Amino acid sequence: MTKTDQDDRLNIARELELQLADFWHDVDTNWGRTAADFYTEDGVFEASGATYRGREKIREFYAYRIGRGPRIAAHTFSNFRAEVISATEAKTTWYLLLYAHDGEPVLPSAPPILIALASDHCVRDDDGKWRYKHRKFEAWFKGGVETTTLKT
Repeated sequence: MTKTDQDDRLNIARELELQLADFWHDVDTNWGRTAADFYTEDGVFEASGATYRGREKIREFYAYRIGRGPRIAAHTFSNFRAEVISATEAKTTWYLLLYAHDGEPVLPSAPPILIALASDHCVRDDDGKWRYKHRKFEAWFKGGVETTTLKT
């Protein structure tokens, strides 16, 4: 791998990691009001309890989440890895640790309700922004409070 290739990989990996942080920040502090915009028009969000196909279905899920009432969630991630395929395509993996409960803060602390291996297929859209073409969660540990699922 040349220095240029390595620099490109590092730059793209960092861009994608920052985007992931922005995505979860929106979900946790803005109820995911712009979360669907992080996906391609035909993007797929494969959650632990349901699969949402297309940006509008993903938007519907986050609207449903808002309509359920107060809920505190902290989506944390670790072990971010990126495989850069090209300047416009990458695959990433990372671990999601989800702490969540219905209600207003301050809520009692508990272990994460979900620990999952996440994989993203990312593409750079025509506007230059990276978007998720496909996101999949593979639950490894689950317990306590149920995750939010819109049955389709």
